[in-house]
Amino acid sequence: MSMSMMKNAATRRTVSTMATGGGKRIQETKSCEFSRYGVSLVHHLMTLPGISAPFPDMFDPAGLAKTASIVDVRRWRESELIHGRVCMLAALGFVVGEQLEDFPAFMNFDGSITGPAINQFQQVQQGFWEPLLIAIGLAETYRVALGWSTPVANGFNNLRDEYELGNLYFDPLGICPEDPEELMVLQTKELNNGRLAMIAVAGFTAQELVDQQGIFEHLAATIADDVVREVDVLEKAAGLPETPIPFPGF
Repeated sequence: MSMSMMKNAATRRTVSTMATGGGKRIQETKSCEFSRYGVSLVHHLMTLPGISAPFPDMFDPAGLAKTASIVDVRRWRESELIHGRVCMLAALGFVVGEQLEDFPAFMNFDGSITGPAINQFQQVQQGFWEPLLIAIGLAETYRVALGWSTPVANGFNNLRDEYELGNLYFDPLGICPEDPEELMVLQTKELNNGRLAMIAVAGFTAQELVDQQGIFEHLAATIADDVVREVDVLEKAAGLPETPIPFPGF
């Protein structure tokens, strides 16, 4: 989103913070104590996409923005966007990789790639990683050159002032709207889905580390176990003999 769009968005949002006269007075609202933040930082935060129900003002339970600058917030948002996009791809990879492991395209040199997704990348042989690392390096080089300042003493680890957060000029399907309000909605959806994906990938990884089962394999086993337990409870309540389990594993 361009800086002009962000300024226009600021006028559309109800920012309940104001400075008056020589003394700075901050007007607080229903659910967020904006007095913790600088006035300019509040205005900047409220113009960013990603603010949505059930947190209509600003969600910062750890108070990270209390000592932050706009430069810090921009860097954090860029990190959130990139990690969210990676995790959306990773979540899709978990599901697709485990469901299509027997598909011929997954045959890799000396055998097929099988098992839980967390163990599949170790099974990939030479010839895949080299092109992948080159592709990642080129993509990251382009992203850094586009958005990040030259790493000098005063500009180290900072984004360019003119850089539009997350905008890598990659829109092959032409779905990015030109209307600022529609763009704000689309960017908020991307952020929310990315946040969900980060939580999902963490859950997928933890679950597979615990039981070494694929996502849907684990889900099917859990549902079947719940059904068996419910049937046992009903049979016991009705005074009927317990039905033998027709399949192993319970």
